[in-house]
Amino acid sequence: MRSTPAFASTPHPVSGSAANAPVLVHFKNVCKAYGTETVVNNVNVEIRKGEFLTLLGPSGSGKTTSLMMLAGFESTSSGSIEMEGRRIDTVPAHKRDIGVVFQNYALFPHMTIAENLAFPLQVRKVPKAEIATRVDAALEMVHLGSKGQRRPAQLSGGQQQRIALARAMIFKPSLIVLDEPLGALDKSLREQMQLELKRLHRELGITMVFVTHDQSEALTMSDRVAVFDKGRIQQIDTPTMLYQAPKTRFVAGFIGENNLIECTVASCQDGRVRLQTAGGGNLVARSDQALAVGSRVTFALRPEQIELDVSPSTAQDARRHVMSGLVRDVIFLGDQSKLVVSFEGIGEVFVRVSTRFGMHEISAGTTYTFSYWIELAHVFPSTEIS
Repeated sequence: MRSTPAFASTPHPVSGSAANAPVLVHFKNVCKAYGTETVVNNVNVEIRKGEFLTLLGPSGSGKTTSLMMLAGFESTSSGSIEMEGRRIDTVPAHKRDIGVVFQNYALFPHMTIAENLAFPLQVRKVPKAEIATRVDAALEMVHLGSKGQRRPAQLSGGQQQRIALARAMIFKPSLIVLDEPLGALDKSLREQMQLELKRLHRELGITMVFVTHDQSEALTMSDRVAVFDKGRIQQIDTPTMLYQAPKTRFVAGFIGENNLIECTVASCQDGRVRLQTAGGGNLVARSDQALAVGSRVTFALRPEQIELDVSPSTAQDARRHVMSGLVRDVIFLGDQSKLVVSFEGIGEVFVRVSTRFGMHEISAGTTYTFSYWIELAHVFPSTEIS
């Protein structure tokens, strides 16, 4: 399988039914500063109707602030946010036609579930008869049709989160924003709610912008993911492209597990760069950039892209790089084993191998032959090293 060059200048496609949909929201050079500290720096992104876009990044990266500016709970310092061609960053939050789901649910504890759902409709002066119909439909939508007369404290965390989602949807907004809505749930319930959210998104076709710091959650649920770091979007792409073709060192290290090795360029020719580590080890990667000999770069290769037990034909394949390594430790993970392998001149590297065919019986303290497809390895120049 060919990987897209790490620094290719490519568009950021939307997958699924939203791929050809019109733009709903447009961030144009949006910045947010608190005093002298800039927390969102020149963000530009288009969100299409029906898309599930996730804003992903570590704490303090600017993702939540960007969401809050979209929802109207934070003002922009400069730039603009448009919805369907109309500027909304100067419009009050309650007039933006945006549903909001918070991590803490924000349900009114003194109201019944039905009353919580009815509240946003009452504020919008919807007729009583229609309110009753919509409340019933919303409860059925989230599979809680019998819970309407209970109070929030009588529901589980997952049920409360479903009600919070239903309340955000009940007035039929153009967009729903979700600020780490699954963060308070345990692992099993969180995974169930991920599927529930995907089901509702698929069935209703509503546009969703979701904030999380959990990369697995982002890759599982999204049409596209915008990866934030230090107030900027490092890359916005489909989950597949983020994983297979990271465009910066930060994305390579933040999305999934990656072996990141500091090297210098020994030669660069015909899209192939030969590298030398500080310990004198040799590596090879693909690069479409003209990298100067002696320049510092980071080599990146995922653990599952390193293969064990190379056949003679593989060893002679010019498209692969072959290395001999001593297995220091074997960690059994069920369907996979994670190996800690020491390569001379390179250091310790993680390798993942399937446990089918008895692979989990690999012995620590034994030297094996490994290889990887050169096409799958990425290099990031020193300007990308934080």
